[in-house]
Amino acid sequence: MGRYIAPSLLAANFANLQHAVELVNESEADFVHLDIMDGQFVPNISFGMPVIQTVKKIAKKPLDVHLMIVQPERYFEKFKQSGADWLTIHMEACIHLHRALQEIKELGMKAGVALNPHTPVSSLEEIITFADLVLIMSVNPGFGGQEFIGTSYEKIRKTKKLIVSSGSGALIEVDGGIDVNNAGKLFDAGADILVAGTTVFHSPDVLKTIHELKYAGL
Repeated sequence: MGRYIAPSLLAANFANLQHAVELVNESEADFVHLDIMDGQFVPNISFGMPVIQTVKKIAKKPLDVHLMIVQPERYFEKFKQSGADWLTIHMEACIHLHRALQEIKELGMKAGVALNPHTPVSSLEEIITFADLVLIMSVNPGFGGQEFIGTSYEKIRKTKKLIVSSGSGALIEVDGGIDVNNAGKLFDAGADILVAGTTVFHSPDVLKTIHELKYAGL
């Protein structure tokens, strides 16, 4: 099990995004997480390809791009060209999920599948061996700063059990309501990557907070 941190730029100061990315570069974080929202799949709109292209020029860490959009397969090639290294799509937004994961991988990116809080782990059974990443949403997607959903621990454990039994090797990422108080428990439950936005970028010491998240509970 890894211990990786992916700070989410959704919670950064958009007036000085370069500074936020440079802080992540200097930190012990492992990814830069970008949440893409279209106002349809989720009731919010964030940013698109131009921002990803700009971040890619500055970032020294892989770009972990989470698509909260309908018909994400329309844009796979554009996200690759913009600089995405990992591309995660929602099970709930994809009719042909197996094909979509294959297309992402054929473009040279790592392919992830995200589950909303109401979507059962059992829905992964047929495609788990085709995914490089499973993203467990521990809040309802669309907004930052929400309260962590406590049943997510058991969902992570179930996902880990499925990954092990299938021989998948997929990493488990968790996004939503993560702070230094629950980070250690999430890693213990089986999480590999923790996405943290508000906790990181609203902190008075970003580098220290990332360190504390990464080594929580040790």
